[in-house]
Amino acid sequence: MLYKVIHIGQAIKERVQQKEIAIERICNFLNKDEDFVNSVYESKSIDTDILLRWSKLLEYDFFRLYSSHLILYAPPSAVNKTKEKSNKTQTPQFRKNIYTQEIKNFIIKKIDSGEMTQADVIKEYSIPKSTLHRWLQKK
Repeated sequence: MLYKVIHIGQAIKERVQQKEIAIERICNFLNKDEDFVNSVYESKSIDTDILLRWSKLLEYDFFRLYSSHLILYAPPSAVNKTKEKSNKTQTPQFRKNIYTQEIKNFIIKKIDSGEMTQADVIKEYSIPKSTLHRWLQKK
C-alpha cells in the first residue's frame, strides 16, 4: 500500500474482495443501496461516519491509512512542538509518534528493494537514525 496517495474507495473495495462479503450484506449493514456502495468504491474520499461503518463491517481500521500518511509525510516540526506545550487546548495531544508494523514494513521494504537508502529514509520521513537501525536489526 502506498501511503502517499490514498484512494479510500479502492482500499475498501479490495478489502471487500478479500473478505468475500456479499453486496446484500453490505447494503443491509450500511442501510444503503447498491448504487451507493458502488459510488463509494469510486470515491477518493468519503464521510467519516460512513468510513467508520465500513471499518466495523470489514474489521479493518481504514483511518490508519491516514494516520500512516501523517506519520510518514507530515511529521511534526520542532517549532510546533514548543508552541503546543505552552498552549492549552481541548484537543488530545499525543506524546510521540507511534510507528505501526505496517509503516515499519513499508520503510524496510523500500530499503531492501534498493528504492531508498537509509539516509534517504531518514531525510524523507524524519525517522530518527537509531529508530531505523533498531527496525533493521529486528527484521
